[in-house]
Amino acid sequence: MLYSNSNVENLPPQVLRLVYKEVSALAADPPEGIKVYPSEEDITELHTAIEGPEGTPYAGGVFRMRLVLGKDFPAAPPRGYFLTKIFHPNVGHKGEICVNVLKRDWKAELGLRHVLLTIKCLLIHPNPESALNEEAGRLLLEDYKEYASRAHLLTEIHAMGGTSGALQEPADGPQPKKHAGDPNKRVAGAGLVTNGVAANNLSNSSSSGTSSSNTNIVAKKKTDKKRALRRL
Repeated sequence: MLYSNSNVENLPPQVLRLVYKEVSALAADPPEGIKVYPSEEDITELHTAIEGPEGTPYAGGVFRMRLVLGKDFPAAPPRGYFLTKIFHPNVGHKGEICVNVLKRDWKAELGLRHVLLTIKCLLIHPNPESALNEEAGRLLLEDYKEYASRAHLLTEIHAMGGTSGALQEPADGPQPKKHAGDPNKRVAGAGLVTNGVAANNLSNSSSSGTSSSNTNIVAKKKTDKKRALRRL
Protein backbone atom coordinates (compact mmCIF):
# COMPACT_ATOMS: atom_id res chain seq x y z
CA MET A 1 0.00 0.00 0.00
CA LEU A 2 1.13 3.55 -0.71
CA TYR A 3 0.37 6.35 1.71
CA SER A 4 0.73 10.04 0.88
CA ASN A 5 -0.07 13.38 2.49
CA SER A 6 -0.09 11.77 5.94
CA ASN A 7 1.97 11.17 9.05
CA VAL A 8 3.12 7.76 7.84
CA GLU A 9 6.63 8.99 7.15
CA ASN A 10 6.81 10.46 10.67
CA LEU A 11 5.83 7.27 12.50
CA PRO A 12 8.33 4.50 13.32
CA PRO A 13 7.87 1.23 11.38
CA GLN A 14 6.91 -0.70 14.54
CA VAL A 15 4.13 1.83 15.29
CA LEU A 16 2.85 1.60 11.70
CA ARG A 17 2.71 -2.18 11.99
CA LEU A 18 0.69 -1.93 15.21
CA VAL A 19 -1.68 0.65 13.71
CA TYR A 20 -2.20 -1.42 10.57
CA LYS A 21 -2.89 -4.53 12.66
CA GLU A 22 -5.41 -2.73 14.89
CA VAL A 23 -7.17 -0.98 12.00
CA SER A 24 -7.47 -4.27 10.12
CA ALA A 25 -8.95 -5.93 13.22
CA LEU A 26 -11.43 -3.05 13.65
CA ALA A 27 -12.54 -3.29 10.03
CA ALA A 28 -13.03 -7.05 10.31
CA ASP A 29 -14.70 -6.98 13.74
CA PRO A 30 -15.91 -3.46 14.61
CA PRO A 31 -17.63 -2.54 17.89
CA GLU A 32 -21.41 -2.86 17.84
CA GLY A 33 -23.07 0.06 16.07
CA ILE A 34 -19.80 1.31 14.58
CA LYS A 35 -18.53 0.86 11.04
CA VAL A 36 -14.85 1.37 10.19
CA TYR A 37 -13.57 2.45 6.76
CA PRO A 38 -9.78 2.12 6.54
CA SER A 39 -8.15 4.43 4.03
CA GLU A 40 -6.14 2.86 1.22
CA GLU A 41 -4.05 6.03 0.98
CA ASP A 42 -3.51 7.03 4.61
CA ILE A 43 -3.41 4.55 7.47
CA THR A 44 -3.07 7.47 9.93
CA GLU A 45 -6.60 8.73 9.16
CA LEU A 46 -9.47 6.46 10.09
CA HIS A 47 -13.02 7.15 8.90
CA THR A 48 -15.92 5.66 10.85
CA ALA A 49 -19.70 5.81 11.11
CA ILE A 50 -21.47 5.59 14.46
CA GLU A 51 -25.13 4.73 14.94
CA GLY A 52 -27.01 7.06 17.25
CA PRO A 53 -27.76 5.05 20.41
CA GLU A 54 -31.38 4.18 21.17
CA GLY A 55 -32.99 6.24 23.89
CA THR A 56 -31.02 9.36 22.94
CA PRO A 57 -31.89 12.34 20.70
CA TYR A 58 -29.42 10.86 18.18
CA ALA A 59 -31.29 7.57 17.70
CA GLY A 60 -31.95 6.71 14.06
CA GLY A 61 -29.01 8.76 12.81
CA VAL A 62 -25.66 7.68 11.43
CA PHE A 63 -22.79 10.01 12.28
CA ARG A 64 -19.64 10.07 10.18
CA MET A 65 -16.43 10.68 12.08
CA ARG A 66 -12.68 10.55 11.56
CA LEU A 67 -9.71 9.92 13.79
CA VAL A 68 -6.36 11.45 12.88
CA LEU A 69 -3.16 9.93 14.27
CA GLY A 70 -0.47 12.55 14.78
CA LYS A 71 3.29 12.11 14.43
CA ASP A 72 3.59 11.43 18.19
CA PHE A 73 1.01 8.64 18.27
CA PRO A 74 0.67 6.53 20.42
CA ALA A 75 2.44 8.73 22.98
CA ALA A 76 -0.10 11.43 22.12
CA PRO A 77 -3.83 10.70 21.61
CA PRO A 78 -5.48 10.81 18.18
CA ARG A 79 -7.65 13.80 17.26
CA GLY A 80 -11.34 13.14 16.66
CA TYR A 81 -13.77 15.05 14.41
CA PHE A 82 -17.43 14.57 13.58
CA LEU A 83 -17.99 15.00 9.85
CA THR A 84 -21.77 14.87 10.30
CA LYS A 85 -23.23 18.03 11.86
CA ILE A 86 -24.42 17.32 15.39
CA PHE A 87 -25.84 19.32 18.31
CA HIS A 88 -23.80 18.07 21.27
CA PRO A 89 -22.07 19.80 24.20
CA ASN A 90 -18.75 18.09 23.53
CA VAL A 91 -18.60 18.66 19.78
CA GLY A 92 -17.45 22.03 18.46
CA HIS A 93 -18.84 23.89 15.49
CA LYS A 94 -16.05 22.51 13.27
CA GLY A 95 -16.69 18.95 14.44
CA GLU A 96 -13.83 18.74 16.93
CA ILE A 97 -14.47 16.37 19.84
CA CYS A 98 -13.70 17.13 23.46
CA VAL A 99 -13.48 13.99 25.59
CA ASN A 100 -11.04 13.13 28.36
CA VAL A 101 -9.74 9.99 26.67
CA LEU A 102 -8.46 12.18 23.84
CA LYS A 103 -6.77 14.50 26.34
CA ARG A 104 -5.53 14.01 29.87
CA ASP A 105 -6.86 10.44 30.32
CA TRP A 106 -5.09 9.10 27.24
CA LYS A 107 -2.72 6.14 27.61
CA ALA A 108 -0.80 4.56 24.77
CA GLU A 109 -2.12 1.08 25.61
CA LEU A 110 -5.81 2.11 25.31
CA GLY A 111 -5.99 1.67 21.55
CA LEU A 112 -8.38 2.89 18.85
CA ARG A 113 -11.23 0.53 19.77
CA HIS A 114 -11.42 2.11 23.23
CA VAL A 115 -11.49 5.58 21.65
CA LEU A 116 -14.41 4.67 19.37
CA LEU A 117 -16.41 3.13 22.22
CA THR A 118 -15.79 6.19 24.40
CA ILE A 119 -17.02 8.54 21.67
CA LYS A 120 -20.15 6.42 21.19
CA CYS A 121 -20.76 6.55 24.96
CA LEU A 122 -20.43 10.32 24.74
CA LEU A 123 -23.65 10.33 22.68
CA ILE A 124 -25.37 8.63 25.62
CA HIS A 125 -23.77 10.61 28.43
CA PRO A 126 -22.71 14.10 27.31
CA ASN A 127 -20.43 16.06 29.64
CA PRO A 128 -21.58 19.68 29.95
CA GLU A 129 -18.61 20.54 32.18
CA SER A 130 -16.19 20.38 29.25
CA ALA A 131 -18.51 21.81 26.63
CA LEU A 132 -17.22 23.06 23.28
CA ASN A 133 -20.77 23.95 22.27
CA GLU A 134 -21.76 26.20 25.15
CA GLU A 135 -25.40 26.53 24.06
CA ALA A 136 -25.84 22.76 23.97
CA GLY A 137 -24.14 22.45 27.37
CA ARG A 138 -26.38 25.12 28.89
CA LEU A 139 -29.58 23.57 27.51
CA LEU A 140 -28.51 20.13 28.72
CA LEU A 141 -28.31 21.49 32.27
CA GLU A 142 -31.23 23.91 32.25
CA ASP A 143 -33.78 22.62 29.73
CA TYR A 144 -33.23 19.01 28.69
CA LYS A 145 -36.45 18.92 26.67
CA GLU A 146 -35.28 21.81 24.49
CA TYR A 147 -31.79 20.28 24.23
CA ALA A 148 -33.21 16.94 23.11
CA SER A 149 -35.51 18.65 20.61
CA ARG A 150 -32.63 20.58 19.02
CA ALA A 151 -30.36 17.53 18.96
CA HIS A 152 -33.04 15.35 17.38
CA LEU A 153 -33.88 18.00 14.78
CA LEU A 154 -30.27 18.19 13.59
CA THR A 155 -30.10 14.40 13.61
CA GLU A 156 -33.13 14.23 11.30
CA ILE A 157 -31.67 16.88 8.98
CA HIS A 158 -28.04 15.78 8.78
CA ALA A 159 -27.71 12.18 9.99
CA MET A 160 -30.66 10.40 8.41
CA GLY A 161 -30.47 11.43 4.77
CA GLY A 162 -29.52 8.54 2.51
CA THR A 163 -28.82 6.16 5.40
CA SER A 164 -32.32 5.32 6.67
CA GLY A 165 -30.89 4.84 10.13
CA ALA A 166 -28.63 1.93 9.12
CA LEU A 167 -24.92 1.68 8.48
CA GLN A 168 -24.12 1.22 4.82
CA GLU A 169 -21.05 0.93 2.67
CA PRO A 170 -20.14 4.14 0.81
CA ALA A 171 -21.98 4.37 -2.50
CA ASP A 172 -20.07 3.55 -5.67
CA GLY A 173 -19.24 6.22 -8.20
CA PRO A 174 -21.43 7.21 -11.15
CA GLN A 175 -22.46 4.31 -13.32
CA PRO A 176 -21.78 4.45 -17.07
CA LYS A 177 -24.74 4.96 -19.34
CA LYS A 178 -26.27 1.73 -20.48
CA HIS A 179 -24.79 0.50 -23.79
CA ALA A 180 -22.95 3.84 -24.15
CA GLY A 181 -19.68 2.07 -24.92
CA ASP A 182 -21.06 -1.05 -26.65
CA PRO A 183 -20.06 -0.98 -30.33
CA ASN A 184 -22.54 -3.75 -31.14
CA LYS A 185 -25.39 -1.61 -29.86
CA ARG A 186 -24.18 1.32 -31.92
CA VAL A 187 -23.98 -0.85 -35.07
CA ALA A 188 -27.43 -2.26 -34.42
CA GLY A 189 -28.77 1.23 -33.94
CA ALA A 190 -27.14 2.43 -37.13
CA GLY A 191 -28.68 -0.54 -38.94
CA LEU A 192 -32.11 0.42 -37.69
CA VAL A 193 -31.61 3.97 -38.93
CA THR A 194 -30.34 2.77 -42.32
CA ASN A 195 -33.21 0.32 -42.69
CA GLY A 196 -35.64 3.04 -41.73
CA VAL A 197 -34.29 5.38 -44.40
CA ALA A 198 -34.40 2.61 -46.99
CA ALA A 199 -37.98 1.79 -46.07
CA ASN A 200 -38.97 5.44 -46.44
CA ASN A 201 -37.29 5.64 -49.84
CA LEU A 202 -39.04 2.47 -50.97
CA SER A 203 -42.37 3.78 -49.73
CA ASN A 204 -41.87 7.10 -51.51
CA SER A 205 -40.83 5.31 -54.70
CA SER A 206 -43.87 3.06 -54.53
CA SER A 207 -46.18 6.04 -53.98
CA SER A 208 -44.61 7.88 -56.91
CA GLY A 209 -45.05 4.84 -59.18
CA THR A 210 -48.68 4.41 -58.17
CA SER A 211 -49.41 8.08 -58.82
CA SER A 212 -47.80 7.92 -62.30
CA SER A 213 -49.78 4.79 -63.17
CA ASN A 214 -53.06 6.45 -62.15
CA THR A 215 -52.27 9.46 -64.37
CA ASN A 216 -51.65 7.22 -67.39
CA ILE A 217 -54.96 5.41 -66.91
CA VAL A 218 -56.91 8.69 -66.78
CA ALA A 219 -55.18 9.97 -69.97
CA LYS A 220 -55.94 6.72 -71.81
CA LYS A 221 -59.62 6.93 -70.84
CA LYS A 222 -59.83 10.51 -72.21
CA THR A 223 -58.25 9.44 -75.51
CA ASP A 224 -60.64 6.51 -75.88
CA LYS A 225 -63.58 8.82 -75.19
CA LYS A 226 -62.48 11.28 -77.91
CA ARG A 227 -62.16 8.48 -80.45
CA ALA A 228 -65.63 7.25 -79.67
CA LEU A 229 -67.09 10.76 -80.18
CA ARG A 230 -65.41 11.05 -83.60
CA ARG A 231 -67.04 7.86 -84.75
CA LEU A 232 -70.40 9.34 -83.96
